[in-house]
Amino acid sequence: MGGEEIAALERATAHPRKLAARHDLIREGDKPGPVFVVLDGWAFRYKILPSGSRQIMAFLMPGDACDLHAGMLAEMDHSIQTVVPSRVVAIARGEMDRMMQDYNAIARAMYIAQLADEGTLRAWIVSMGRRSSTERAAHLMCELYIRAQNIGLVEGTEFELPLSQIVLADALGMTPVHTNRVLKQLRLAGAMVLRRGSLTIMDPVKLIQIAGFDENYLHRRLHPPR
Repeated sequence: MGGEEIAALERATAHPRKLAARHDLIREGDKPGPVFVVLDGWAFRYKILPSGSRQIMAFLMPGDACDLHAGMLAEMDHSIQTVVPSRVVAIARGEMDRMMQDYNAIARAMYIAQLADEGTLRAWIVSMGRRSSTERAAHLMCELYIRAQNIGLVEGTEFELPLSQIVLADALGMTPVHTNRVLKQLRLAGAMVLRRGSLTIMDPVKLIQIAGFDENYLHRRLHPPR
């Protein structure tokens, strides 16, 4: 991406908002508005079932844009909420459309990001449908580690993971008690340790084997430390 494209992106993201944790950027049923881009912090996509239970469908990290094509919908079919205090910029639909029309590199980057989102969603569907609870948790940890590594958030085999066990449970389709039990199993297996606010990969090879992890949808590999 050249200097003109970078300058256009810098202009578009020059005025972010600071948002508190658990702040809804947009809610299911709302009319789609701007494209949100997370600059700092974490967010997630979710739906609330009639029973009141919540299913988280994706995590958003710094650099991720929310729902590029949602403007084509009459109303939002899911909600997006921050996990921790975050800086988020709202890019008007018209401005985003103009950038993508004027700069091929930006359009290509946004479409590639959309394809990666769709690949991740397919991986989550497979996890929910066919992986055991332990495999599912290990797979999610591999994914989050690689994504964090890709944006420079990893130091060695550790990175900040500001997700409570309740949030993880809602992403994994488990109860918090079951999630706690599965994370303990992964720790006792020597694969990983999840402490309050951070994840340490103790044995990448073992974690990959437990998860049956294939990184092709993320385009990065999880390597043992040198």
